[in-house]
Amino acid sequence: MSIEACAGLVERGDPDRFRAAMAAPVAAREKLFPLYAFNLEVARAPFVTKEAMIAEMRLQWWRDVIEEIVSGAPARAHEVAAPLSRVVREAELPEAALDALVAARRWDIYADPFADQAALDAHLDATAGGLMWLSAKALGASDDEEAAIRRAGFGHGVALWLMAIPGFEERGKRPLVDGRPEAVRELARRGLAALREARKARISKQAVPALRAGWQAEGVLKRAIADPRRVAEGALGAGPAGASGSLALKALTGRW
Repeated sequence: MSIEACAGLVERGDPDRFRAAMAAPVAAREKLFPLYAFNLEVARAPFVTKEAMIAEMRLQWWRDVIEEIVSGAPARAHEVAAPLSRVVREAELPEAALDALVAARRWDIYADPFADQAALDAHLDATAGGLMWLSAKALGASDDEEAAIRRAGFGHGVALWLMAIPGFEERGKRPLVDGRPEAVRELARRGLAALREARKARISKQAVPALRAGWQAEGVLKRAIADPRRVAEGALGAGPAGASGSLALKALTGRW
């Protein structure tokens, strides 16, 4: 039940966020790894079983954990729940954002498409946007920064979503409200606009390591805009050398 256990989970299951966290100061990692491990556990809960009822129960387990943490109940003896409880309580992270992150994952259990673009946007805000805000707040961001940080998270979420399209479709999901190339390009443009909007805002220095989780988002979105066909082909990622160089440069210059 240590930070090291959380880091190991993230390294295996979410390598991009792991690398971003490792570029952060040690004190920041102690906050980021439990939150990233929590997100990973929640994100994969719907996929460890084909039984919808069991998947619902797994997500409900995490919703109960959050409620207990916020209420001050003893932390459950779990490799992620225990470290998470310390982060949540020390930073007074909002229960609503934590619960919304879990509840949004119910979409992954079923085959129903999103009702409209607003529903997909809300999903991205609750997941990627919510995680980025919670991470930044844990590092010391003020409530006044929430809107801008969530915009950065939304842009990151769009990039992650577009990269996940082939996997969703293999599982019979309909992840896009409109899959036409021009609609995909427009979604990528909106994600890029959200990133640029966030970069114009004043973000406190201590929160920057949390925003660096989206270090590859701009490149992904630009490639999707240039050629939306790359989304279906699963060809949005940068090469390993270019990706590593981009993260190193951001960490060196203090940018995200």
